[in-house]
Amino acid sequence: MAGTSILVYAERVGGNLGEIEKLLAGPLADFDGVHVLPFFHPYDGDDAGFDPIDHKIVDPRLGHWSDFKRISQTHELTADLIVNHASALSPEFIDWQAKGEASEFDGMFLTFDVVFPNGASEDEITSFYRPRPGMPFTAYEVNGRRRLVWTTFMPSQVDIDINHAAGQKYLVNVLEALKSGGVKVVRLDAVGYAVKTPGTDSFMTAETLAFVGEITKLIRSYDMRVLVEVHAHYTQQLEISPLVDLIYDFQTAPLLLHSFFKGTVDKLADWFAIRPSNCLNVLDTHDGYGVIDGGPINGKPGLISQQDMADIFTQAEINTGGHSAIASVVPQWFTLPHQINATLPSILANDTAYVASRAVQFFLPGEPQVYYVGLFNGMDDRELFARTGQGRDTNRHHYTPAEIEVALEQPVTQAIIALARLRKHAAFDGDFSYAVTDASSIRLMWTKGEETISLEIDTTVGDPSFVIEATTDAGLARFASVEELANFRVSVLNR
Repeated sequence: MAGTSILVYAERVGGNLGEIEKLLAGPLADFDGVHVLPFFHPYDGDDAGFDPIDHKIVDPRLGHWSDFKRISQTHELTADLIVNHASALSPEFIDWQAKGEASEFDGMFLTFDVVFPNGASEDEITSFYRPRPGMPFTAYEVNGRRRLVWTTFMPSQVDIDINHAAGQKYLVNVLEALKSGGVKVVRLDAVGYAVKTPGTDSFMTAETLAFVGEITKLIRSYDMRVLVEVHAHYTQQLEISPLVDLIYDFQTAPLLLHSFFKGTVDKLADWFAIRPSNCLNVLDTHDGYGVIDGGPINGKPGLISQQDMADIFTQAEINTGGHSAIASVVPQWFTLPHQINATLPSILANDTAYVASRAVQFFLPGEPQVYYVGLFNGMDDRELFARTGQGRDTNRHHYTPAEIEVALEQPVTQAIIALARLRKHAAFDGDFSYAVTDASSIRLMWTKGEETISLEIDTTVGDPSFVIEATTDAGLARFASVEELANFRVSVLNR
């Protein structure tokens, strides 16, 4: 049976790994795993931990590898291998800056001339797909010489040459540290940008897929599973899913919003017909609430149209009182934001629709993962956004232990925890099916012999609903409201 997990920042869920360990041993014990977002030294750099100075050690302000070893004894532990880049403050980069070709790390960092040994035209340079405005290079002083270093994301995040022996050695050293810390699932962060291929946009190219296959083989040799994060056209998700153990399902999230905002389930059904089975089932994430993943990209038609995407942003703006429009950023290469910078409860503005969306997440084939803010039914953190000016901080609240205690008592949070309990029903080891039951409703069902469990959601605008039915030793259990689901206890199933 596929497991369930939560996605957390160690410093934003109680403040350290010890608090997360307590939650997993107590009120969140029904979850089978945990993905702790970058906890490396330092966790509070320019990109919230995705720019580690030392990718091999736990930031001592959060805890130690020994904390992870304990957690890994009871829960599957996921951690990031940041494939594309390291910090400009890392010992490796500083050593290379000081010594140049004499450094043992010479060649580890990707420079302009490695990709373009004969120079490059304006068209060749500007064709690169980049998530941030501006050029993907930064001029750095290296042993008295100015060098153009690739910096795909930020100037402080210097790209690694994954084809050079020094770059490959670096990644192996990080993998060995993760393995020693009890990590069982490695998420390849930013892998879509890791291979630069002149003449292409260098995002999720054939060369990228080949690299994914190679590094997956390496990670599996350490007896760890591989999760790939790719925000891309849905067809690229289908291409990469056979190469790895887990692929994010970023498509269901915008399709659910489309369904609840339009009162139709046809687009959901279209996706369910072709959706990979080895998905990590997510809705909200630390990056925001993705919408682009369901739409057209580079001229390829999407699961929803450009206008459908625009309508989602418009309704989210209404439901958040205008705040999502302020916090969400339109990238240089697109006409709409990449994602909605708001919490999912704020975007949907309806507890029933919210819990129904979570239920779909738990009933689909794959492995459900719930982001901590969504788990705690968090609303937009406008104060944090006002302080930092970072749109993503709207959905990255710092929860104190006292706030967590209050959140855990909410019916919505209790209902989500109950879904993790229900996911342990024997029928989830059986066969999955779905059926459109009306223009606004769809039914998901699992069957194993006489064991069955089903979910039907109705997305009627203004009157959403859901019904869960499950076989138990005492007969058929039925949950048709947030409160009924919140009151569910394991004893009801006796499976």
